[in-house]
Amino acid sequence: MRPAAADDAYAPLGPPAPAPARRKRPLPTNLRKPFGRTWRRWLTILLTTWIALGVSLAGGNDLSASYDLSTAHGLIAGFAQGIALCLALWRPGQAWALSLTATFITAFVVRPHLAENAPPAPNWPWATPEVIAHAGVLLLLALRVPTRRSVAALGVSGLATFALQGQFGGTKYAGTGAAAVAIFAIAVIVGTALRGRKEARTQLVEQETLTAEERAHRTLLEERSRIARELHDVVAHHMSVISIQAQVAPHLVENPSDELKENLDGIRQNALKALTELRRVLGVLRSEHPDNPAAAGTGTGTGSATAPHAPQPTLDRLDALVENTRAAGLTVTLDVTGERRPLQPGLELSAYRIVQEALSNVLRHAPGATARVKVVHERNGLTVWVANSRPERPAPPSPGAGHGLLGMRERAAMLGGALSAHPSPDGGYLVSAYLPAYPRLDGLGYVPQGPHDAHATAPDKDGTA
Repeated sequence: MRPAAADDAYAPLGPPAPAPARRKRPLPTNLRKPFGRTWRRWLTILLTTWIALGVSLAGGNDLSASYDLSTAHGLIAGFAQGIALCLALWRPGQAWALSLTATFITAFVVRPHLAENAPPAPNWPWATPEVIAHAGVLLLLALRVPTRRSVAALGVSGLATFALQGQFGGTKYAGTGAAAVAIFAIAVIVGTALRGRKEARTQLVEQETLTAEERAHRTLLEERSRIARELHDVVAHHMSVISIQAQVAPHLVENPSDELKENLDGIRQNALKALTELRRVLGVLRSEHPDNPAAAGTGTGTGSATAPHAPQPTLDRLDALVENTRAAGLTVTLDVTGERRPLQPGLELSAYRIVQEALSNVLRHAPGATARVKVVHERNGLTVWVANSRPERPAPPSPGAGHGLLGMRERAAMLGGALSAHPSPDGGYLVSAYLPAYPRLDGLGYVPQGPHDAHATAPDKDGTA
């Protein structure tokens, strides 16, 4: 059998401590960071800082040389662009405003000196370092904010550029408005595409997580419905017995009084009403296969089926279950030890189903293996072991939904018990469960009746029970 998770080596005598309720937290996303992982963020910061330093120093020198500014003024203009580029890592909106403002202040300041420059004419209104810095700012802005905001920033930069170059203009300069806006548009497109890709991946991860949670929840509900349907049959059987006994009791007493007849008739009527209400509430659980009654059978998973209204199985039918499994080609041995005591029907049904599902898993997932079933009747409960040896060949693809272990755990937890499923040292697999005979009302433990001398039987040296 394929393991779902490695549990403790042996099934505990009591139920496990209740797990704390998990809080549903929103999935963390990295849309507000340029890159998701820590090393990528630090690499991004390092590269951006390096580019900003180059823009500040080399750009300041270029601005002072091209526009006939002093070294101090050129460095101020260059450092304004470098600071805007670094600020864009955390405050892209403010960085965009700083870069655009610094560029236009510089353009207005140097505009009167354009006529004094010797050929070739300088780039205006966007110098090369300013184009690099502003494109980087727009790229980081598009990575961090919604598309409409980055497109609006691009539109404002374009309109301001054409207004400055077209309305004010200058004398001797090489116009860079169209080229600068084209570069800015490319930066925004690239940033928007990267952001859209990251959003799509994040939504895909969220959807996969939600789908897995819904699938697990649906599986749990299906298994609980099946358990409820079976318990419905057990309770309905006892209610029917009560009704029949109440009806027969007056005939076992010579000259019963009218008061006795009336009380027994009341017991019978209440039992019939309770049985009717029970079937009315839980009857919908029986309509899982309304057009195929034979499909509601509870065989070993090997194709056997029983009538939909057949009595629910008990531990007395383990021999028949083992024989059916042998007929399917699996070598199985059954060992029942301990003093047999009367057990609750629900406990016997759950123990039978755990053995049944474990053997079905051996048939599906361990071809050629041998299985051993051991049932230990203890003073305060029941211990069940199902172990199989190493499979002789790989298992073929199984059409099952993979809910067997979940169902077995749910049955054990319903009775206040515990179940362990894990690989054995010999390469096989071991399923062990402890089902207490006296569960508490809250289902989180059991109340032993008298001294507790029960103990879990350890597996043999070969890893079997």
